[in-house]
Amino acid sequence: MLAQGRKPAGVQLKVAAAGCLYRALRWAGATEADPFRDARVPKDRTPGIIKRPPYSEDELADVLEKADIHAKFLLFLTAHAGLRISEALALEWEDLDEAAKRIHVRSGKGRKARIVAMSTSLARATRHYRGLFGPGGPDHTDGKRTTTATHVFRYASVMTARYHIQKAFTVASVKFRGFHPGRKYAGTRLLQQVKDFGRVAAHLGHESVDTTRKGYAQLAADDLKDDLSGW
Repeated sequence: MLAQGRKPAGVQLKVAAAGCLYRALRWAGATEADPFRDARVPKDRTPGIIKRPPYSEDELADVLEKADIHAKFLLFLTAHAGLRISEALALEWEDLDEAAKRIHVRSGKGRKARIVAMSTSLARATRHYRGLFGPGGPDHTDGKRTTTATHVFRYASVMTARYHIQKAFTVASVKFRGFHPGRKYAGTRLLQQVKDFGRVAAHLGHESVDTTRKGYAQLAADDLKDDLSGW
């Protein structure tokens, strides 16, 4: 299949599916064959930043223009602050400090907390959002969920958040590729500014700098090429 020009990831998926089928057939007693037992599919060496690229500046701008205020603020938190969707939905009002331009992430991956810096535009968006939906704001409670008293978002689950965000992408005629490309946009933007994998790792809450270096190495290499081409 590789000789036919198929990508390793696609071949891996087909081999895995065929393997599952034959396991089911053997379990049912329909066959004893195991034709894929020794199948070896080369790993896809394409960097993740290339296979699953971040959203572009134009894509995000188009979606932000069409999104409602809840979806817009959630997109700001993923694409500017680089929060995971689970981290964003777990935020409480006391975790946002727009005056100091920082976010206290209490429920990071591996239950690790961290402080995330806000961009100026995110701090401005936070003030506006708090004025409407924060404690004392005109739209603070919708009468349906008691958690709105403390939690920033009214989305009850990731699935609900996905529905509203995907609707904004559809209206903006931008393909929705999940929440992670927004987080990658934040990491990409920060790396281009500071050129420091350690600071990017701390901002994104990566367990190891090696994780950041592996994910964004291609970006750093491309930036170096651009710098040298200008000499």
